[in-house]
Amino acid sequence: MPRQQVEEPFKINQKILAREVRLVGDNVEQGVYPTDQARKMAQDQNLDLVEISPTATPPVCRVIDYSKFKYEQKKKTRELKAKQTKVVLKEIRFGPNTDEHDFAFKVKHAQEFLREGAKIKSYVHFVGRSIVFKERGEILLLKFAQALEDLAKVEQLPKLEGKRMFLYLAPKAAVVAKAAAKPAAPADAKPKASKPIAEPKAEATEQNAETAPAPAADAAE
Repeated sequence: MPRQQVEEPFKINQKILAREVRLVGDNVEQGVYPTDQARKMAQDQNLDLVEISPTATPPVCRVIDYSKFKYEQKKKTRELKAKQTKVVLKEIRFGPNTDEHDFAFKVKHAQEFLREGAKIKSYVHFVGRSIVFKERGEILLLKFAQALEDLAKVEQLPKLEGKRMFLYLAPKAAVVAKAAAKPAAPADAKPKASKPIAEPKAEATEQNAETAPAPAADAAE
């Protein structure tokens, strides 16, 4: 089966059909020239006449090395793709009776996630008869959104789905731009799995008290 010929993204040399073109660039005297003369100017420099703006009147061309030009265009495309950040979604879980300490703990984690450019999926999980407190869950999620309003915007207001009420937050544009400016992680670094932030557990600390032997009483003389 014959290989399908790939169409070039730019017209070059003999494929430029306009009667005259406007030359731009540092290696030519800029102006409007008959196309044949512009081709001759490119040939004299062992370069190509490349049509970079076909919709202009007359079309705009440059005298350049087309192979090198294509390489630079592909390089720029790869760099743009590399800079595009993947959307990361972090989960934060609440209970309908979350206290102030736990609430502050989760707000702090959410702030860290948002500064990294991640989106937040927060939800209140209702167990058993606690579903009767769904209004309490809605108030809790709205309070959570308000605590993060400097960093985040609301993508979806609290919405009950089954036994969970969800709130979605996204970092503001300025926060995303700041996160994108940070150095990228090494290519071989494995991303950590995102787990819901649950209730913090107090860690008990044990102190091993050693009982020193009592000093012996001095013998009476």
